[in-house]
Amino acid sequence: MTTFKSDFLNILQSRGFIHQCTDAEALDAQACAGTITAYSGYDATASSLHAGHLVQIMMLYWLQKTGHRPIVLMGGGTTKVGDPTFKDTQRPLLTDEQIQSNMDGIKSVFTNFLTFGNGPTDAIMVNNNDWLSEFGYIEFLRNFGTHFTINRMLTFDSVKLRLEREQPMTFLEFNYMLMQAVDFRELNSKYGCVLQMGGSDQWGNIVNGVELTRRLNQKPAFGLTTPLLTTASGAKMGKTLGGAVWLNADALSPYDYWQYWRNAEDADVGKFLKLFTDIPLDEIARLEKLQGAEINEAKKILADAATRMVHGEAAAQTARDTAQKAFEQGVLSADLPTVEIARSDLEASIMLAALATQIGLTQSNGEARRLAQGGGLRVNDAAITDGNQNITLNDLNSDGVIKVSQGKKKIVLVRPV
Repeated sequence: MTTFKSDFLNILQSRGFIHQCTDAEALDAQACAGTITAYSGYDATASSLHAGHLVQIMMLYWLQKTGHRPIVLMGGGTTKVGDPTFKDTQRPLLTDEQIQSNMDGIKSVFTNFLTFGNGPTDAIMVNNNDWLSEFGYIEFLRNFGTHFTINRMLTFDSVKLRLEREQPMTFLEFNYMLMQAVDFRELNSKYGCVLQMGGSDQWGNIVNGVELTRRLNQKPAFGLTTPLLTTASGAKMGKTLGGAVWLNADALSPYDYWQYWRNAEDADVGKFLKLFTDIPLDEIARLEKLQGAEINEAKKILADAATRMVHGEAAAQTARDTAQKAFEQGVLSADLPTVEIARSDLEASIMLAALATQIGLTQSNGEARRLAQGGGLRVNDAAITDGNQNITLNDLNSDGVIKVSQGKKKIVLVRPV
């Protein structure tokens, strides 16, 4: 393992953020010599970022914590093209209004991680549409097209793998890596940005930006990527059976967000504590050693810290209290996930398997039946082993809801309307 002298790279290394880096020794020297500026970019393909984006957000967090300046780059321009990296089909093209709406939703999460302002280490947020939209097509090609060869572009995995799978890549998408490279050059020119950070799937695009910036600006430029992050069982980080683990509270409640981390696999607890919290490493080392039932306490600490960073202290505490009351004390709370279904469905009766699927506890009726047979489905805390059993209005409890649980991990309240 490389030993770094700068606090910034040393922290990233010790917490598991670094996968690849261009000229790490020179970057380390710059970070030791004074304040550096670095950026990470986010295309506005949805109204919220998800847990898969957290690694890059946390790198910006540690960048600022160690005395450097972060730039959050909103991809108002690149979203119009769509990143083809490791995609089999072109992304749907969004309107300017949809892109702006998505950016408005994305921006809020960064204020929980970064301090924005005009100081030397204060974060700034910029939109690449501000310069990409100003280029005329011929001007863009003349200024930047001559610095990229088709031969080299075809060697990058983002292009090569698409072609190997015989999936078409449009000329529009082919321009994406040029646009991302121009972003780095612009940020270097305007803000003295010397480092682009991203996921390992962005390595080719980042290298292009580094080379273009060095060639045109004659200034130092570096790229750094994080490892491809999966759970211990191989699932993609930030995804669940129910969909993406969104960071915005209006897309996923703080309670469900807390539960995502609480339900982490045992083998992932230490890794997640290092990457997604600011808990000191010596405390993480202690928590990693917990075994058996004690590991659940470490998971609660992970859930508390991860939720606090995204949603704040109050929301994290409420989520933990809600979970404790629901799972340990059997007390229902208005903060529990609630799904409304038509009263007529319960009047006519609905099979438990169909209900569990309808409210998102399972992906299919077959999965629900298997889960019930193994004792994994409960209605009002009573195990029901027959997934075909009918649920009716008679199952409403004194609070006027039906409590449906999947094991000890998920609770959904069903409310007839």
